Amino acid sequence: MVCWLPIATATAGLPASVGAEPLPSLAPMLERVLPAVVNIATTGRVQVQQNPLSRDPFFQYFFNMPQNQPRERQTNSLGSGVIIDGAEGYVVTNYHVIENADEINVRLHDGRSFAAEVIGSDPEADIAVIQIPSNDLYGIAIGDSEGLRVGDFVVAIGNPFGLGQTVTSGIVSAKGRSGLGIEGYEDFIQTDASINQGNSGGALVNLHGELVGINTAILGGRGGGSVGIGFAIPVDMAMRLTRQIVEYGEVKRGRLGVIVQDLTPDLAGALDIDANSGALISQVLPDSAAADAGLQEGDVVTAVNGRSIDSAGDLRNEIGLSRAGEKVELEYLRDGDRLVQEVVIRAVEAEISLKGPASKYLEGATLGESSEDKMGVVVLKVEPGSGAWRSGLREQDVILSINRVRIQSLEDVENAVARNASGLLLNIRRGNSALFLVIR
Repeated sequence: MVCWLPIATATAGLPASVGAEPLPSLAPMLERVLPAVVNIATTGRVQVQQNPLSRDPFFQYFFNMPQNQPRERQTNSLGSGVIIDGAEGYVVTNYHVIENADEINVRLHDGRSFAAEVIGSDPEADIAVIQIPSNDLYGIAIGDSEGLRVGDFVVAIGNPFGLGQTVTSGIVSAKGRSGLGIEGYEDFIQTDASINQGNSGGALVNLHGELVGINTAILGGRGGGSVGIGFAIPVDMAMRLTRQIVEYGEVKRGRLGVIVQDLTPDLAGALDIDANSGALISQVLPDSAAADAGLQEGDVVTAVNGRSIDSAGDLRNEIGLSRAGEKVELEYLRDGDRLVQEVVIRAVEAEISLKGPASKYLEGATLGESSEDKMGVVVLKVEPGSGAWRSGLREQDVILSINRVRIQSLEDVENAVARNASGLLLNIRRGNSALFLVIR
């Protein structure tokens, strides 16, 4: 004999007061925050890389190739953004979201759409500011990324895969992630809140609904989706840059004028330095802010404006985010003594980054004037994997000549690169040695 038992209700067996309590939810916070996060769609055009043989009339005839092949193609991009100033209509996003865009369309949470204007950008930090023509907007509250702790709960908001506004949650997995090769200036918040394609430029918020980061990149699986490792630009960094972009249309980045390396235990022991971490100054460039302030080779920078410096990358980030003309307080070690010095950061002048078709041979290299009068130009930075890197160019190389023509200034480099069609022969000084590099 089968006996059917009555179905219990969800609150059966529980005290009435427990069953009536509302469940914990992020919904009240998100109701306030979601109107400040927008979806961004862009269209643009980029140059198509063509094989030189495709322009040869013989090959066009023999392989039945069209004579007028398209030299550019249309691109479409989807991303996200965050309204940081509702009164002025300023929206912060990633530079790679609006790169090469001819048209930018911003769609709000309530369904309204606006054409946006680019105010300015900083490709090295992957930050851009755009503006939409509306003053009826809700700007997000700005939080404190410096005070974040590993284990704090965070929520990522964006437009993954073009699905529309989506919310995911997780924790702060790590802070201060750098050396990933994603951007020129890296100090990422790592989170396991699910971030996917289209989330770029969206908001990472704390449980108070305050912006603590700009979602930027992921370590993706084979299908390109999230594997639980996402990265966000700290809001403190983002806001320092956006203030300059709004004021100047660009970031007027400063320079200290030193070459630094990580302080390792072996170096600390050899130099008799009582420190476990810091940025060791290996060279002070002549006529630089550091030289004027009296910094010396062998000094170890341990803090800037009270913020701890644990590596050369930390110092580069902190100085690189400082405005030209800004005063910073450096704390450093010298011969066992702990010293404090105020330094006025100088503007980055006489520097070029070679990019684009006209400079394809040195693409990825940043060059600056040499400290030695009329003695070539110095390679300040080479992006790993770039054309310049693959050709053998390295940081601190000094380019003395191009195609046997003496190089005395950055203008000489631009002229030599622009008028050459087949390749470059570089005479390089590297340390105490010299060599030739052929770049084709």
